Amino acid sequence: MAGAEKMAECLLRSDKENWPKILKLALEKDGNIFNELWIIEEGMKDFEIKDLEDDKIEHSDIQIFYQEDPGDQNLSQNPCSPSEVSHTNLYSPLKPRSYQLELALPAKEGKNTIIYAPTGCGKTFVSLLICEHHLQKFSQGRKGKVVFFANQVPVYEQQKTVFSRYFERLGYRVTGISGATAENVPVAQTIESNDIIILTPQILLNNLKNGTVPSLSIFTLMIFDECHNTSKHHPYNMIMFNYLEQKLGGSSDPLPQVIGLTASVGVGDAKNTEEAIAYICKLCASLDASVIATVKENLEELEQVVYKPQKISRKVKPRTTNRFKLIISQLMKETEHMAKIISEELGYLFEIQDRVFGTQKYEQWIVEVHKACRVFQLPDKEEESRICKAMYLYTSHLRKYNDTLIISEDAQMKAGLDYLKDFFNNVRAAAFDEIEQDLTRRFEEKLPELENVSMDPSNENPKLKDLHLILQEEYHVNPKTRTILFVKTRALVDALKKWIEENSALNFLKPGILTGRGRTSNKTGMTLPAQKCVLDSFRANGDNILIATSVADEGIDIAQCNLVILYEYVGNVIKMIQSRGRGRAKGSKCYLLSSNADVIEKENTNLYKEKMMNDSISILQTWDEATFQKRIHHIQGQEKFIRDSQPKPKPVPDKGNKRLLCGKCKVLACYTDDIRVIEESHHTVIGDAFKECFVSKPHPKPRSYGNFEKKEKIFCASQNCGHDWGIHGKYKTFEIPVIKIESFVVEDIVTGLQKQYTKWKDFPYKKIEFHATEMSK
Repeated sequence: MAGAEKMAECLLRSDKENWPKILKLALEKDGNIFNELWIIEEGMKDFEIKDLEDDKIEHSDIQIFYQEDPGDQNLSQNPCSPSEVSHTNLYSPLKPRSYQLELALPAKEGKNTIIYAPTGCGKTFVSLLICEHHLQKFSQGRKGKVVFFANQVPVYEQQKTVFSRYFERLGYRVTGISGATAENVPVAQTIESNDIIILTPQILLNNLKNGTVPSLSIFTLMIFDECHNTSKHHPYNMIMFNYLEQKLGGSSDPLPQVIGLTASVGVGDAKNTEEAIAYICKLCASLDASVIATVKENLEELEQVVYKPQKISRKVKPRTTNRFKLIISQLMKETEHMAKIISEELGYLFEIQDRVFGTQKYEQWIVEVHKACRVFQLPDKEEESRICKAMYLYTSHLRKYNDTLIISEDAQMKAGLDYLKDFFNNVRAAAFDEIEQDLTRRFEEKLPELENVSMDPSNENPKLKDLHLILQEEYHVNPKTRTILFVKTRALVDALKKWIEENSALNFLKPGILTGRGRTSNKTGMTLPAQKCVLDSFRANGDNILIATSVADEGIDIAQCNLVILYEYVGNVIKMIQSRGRGRAKGSKCYLLSSNADVIEKENTNLYKEKMMNDSISILQTWDEATFQKRIHHIQGQEKFIRDSQPKPKPVPDKGNKRLLCGKCKVLACYTDDIRVIEESHHTVIGDAFKECFVSKPHPKPRSYGNFEKKEKIFCASQNCGHDWGIHGKYKTFEIPVIKIESFVVEDIVTGLQKQYTKWKDFPYKKIEFHATEMSK
C-alpha cells in the first residue's frame, strides 16, 4: 500500500497526460488487484489499447486513496482527520485554520506585512492564501504578478513545487528561476509570461543591475521567505534598496505590496528592550512594513498545532587526558617551526601569541597566513617561487592538522585520524616534493602511536557516550522517534554517521546526512538532487535520524520530528529558534550537548533574547499606526541619507595586461589578454602556449551541464607542483580548459604588484567574450 501511494505521488508529477490509463492497463494485464485503488467514471471502464494513441482523449476525474505525508500536513496543517484526508481529492483547496486566516488578514487588506509565526505553523500556506486573494482582486483587464523569494536552492525547489500544485489548478501560470537555470532562461520574458515567479533573490538583483528588468513595478506583490535576512548587503536588502529609492525618490510608478515571512525577527546585539525595538523597527523599515502580524486571538489553536519542544542543556566533561591531541600538537609545532625558518621575511607571521591548536580561531589565522604567503614577493623570482611553494605546503598541512583536532574533539579520534590519512594519501598521489616527503615521514613516524591511542577504548569521547545514552533512552521510550542531529561542520557529519553505523548498540538507527551545496577545499557539497533524495527518505520514514549542518535549520520543510539534538551547535537567537523549531511533534525534546560552558551560556543568552524579542513586538503592536509609520519613515530617510552620502565609485576595468601565476609555485600560467569569458561565468585561455603549462588527469566525477562536458582536471605542469587549476572539457565542439581564479596570483606587469582574488567578479580586468572564430584560427 505504501509503495502504491509513493508511486501515485510520483506519477501525479508526471508530464504524461494519459498515465492513469496506461498504468491501469499495465496493472490489469498482470492480473493483480491494485486497480482497486482507483475510482473511475463509468465511461472509462471499457477501453482499448488504441485509446492510448488518441490525442483527443478527455481528462477524467480520478481520485486516489492516499495518506498525506507529514511534510504536506505541515504546509497547511489541514484540520481534517487522517481518514478524511485519505479520501480528499488531491486538487481540492485546503481549508485554512483560524490562526492562519488571522496571520493573513493585514496582508489581505493590502498592508506591507511581516508575518512572524513559529516554525511548522504553515507560513507557506498563509502566503498561498495571501497570493490567491491578491491575484483574484484585480478587475478584468488588469493582472497581478507575484514574485516569491527563497534564499536557498532546496527551499526554492520546495516552494516552486508547492506554488505550482496549488495555483496551476486555478489556471495561473507558475515558474521558477534559480542560479542553476538562469543562464538558459530569458528572465524578463519568463517574468512577463507568468503570474507567479519563484526566484532566488540574486537572479532578480542581477537583472535589475543590468537593466533586463527595468524596475520592481513589474510586480504587484513580493514575498520574502526568511525575511529576517533583509539587512546589510544581503540580496534581499539590495532589492529593497531599489524599492525604497523608487518610493523616496518621488517616482509615480506603482510599487508592489511587500510580505515577509519569518520564525524569528531577531534582535541583533540588543542589550535591552529599547535596543531590541530599534532593531525590529529597522527591519520593518528595510521591508517598508507597517504591520507585524502575530497570532493573538487564536493562540490556543496555534499551541495545539505547534508544540514547543522541551529544552534540555547537558554539559559533558571533556576527556581528562588526550594523548592524541598532544601528538598532533607536537607535529603542528614542528611544522610551524619549519615554516618560520624558511624565510626571515615571513617568519614574523608565526610570532603572534595565543594561537590555540584545534580551534576555529586558529583556522582563521592560518587562512590569513596562507593568503599572505601567496602574494609574497622577492627580487629573486626563483627564490620567491621556492619560498611561496614551501609556505603553501606548510600552511596546508597545518590547516589539515587543525581540522583533525576539531574532528577528534567532537567525534572519535579514529575519525580524525582517518581524515588525516586520506589527506596524506592524496599528498603521495600528487607531486610529492622534498618538503611533502619530510612532512609525510614525520607523520608516519607518529602513525603507529596515533593508531594505538585512537583504538584505545579508554579514550572514547565522553560526548559520544552522552549522545549514545540520549539516543538509546529516547528510542527505548518511543521506537518511532525521529531525530535531527545538528552539527557544525561537514567533516563532523561524516564522522558521526560512521560512528552510528559502526556502533552495534545503535544499529536500530538509519542515519541520513544533509549538508550544503558549497565547496570546501577539495570536497564538493551535496548536490540538489542528493539533498532532495535525503529529505524524501526522511519524510517517508526511510531514515529515522538526520545528521545536518546549518542548511536544515532555515526554511526547508522537514517532516515532524520529536527529538532535536544540538551537538556543540549554537548560533544567534534566530538560529536557535529555527533549529529548535524542527522538533514539531507533540512531546518533543531539544537537547544541547556541549563540553564548553560558553556554548551553554550563549544558548541561555539566546533564550533571554527570544523573550526580549517577543516583549518588544508586543510593545510595537500597541503603537498606533501613525506613530509606527512615522518611526519607519524616519529610519528610511536616515538610511537613504547614509547611502547617498557614501561615494559610489564604479569599478573601472583595468585594461592593462596582467600575468596569472600559479598560486602554489608562482610559475607563469597565462596573460589576461588570452582569457575569454564563456556564457558570462566560465573562463578559458586561448593559444597554444597555455597548453604547455598544465597537465590533465581524468576527472573523478565527469558530467555534462548546459553546453559543457566536464572530462578532466588540470594541474600545474611545473616540476613537483601539481596545483589544481580547474577543469578540461568540451564546450559545444571545442576542447577547452576552464580555469578558476582562486588557483592563481595576479601580477601587474608594470608595477610587479601581486594580488589574490577568490571570485572572478572581484577581478577588475578587461573581459573579452569567447568567439568561435578565434578557436578556428
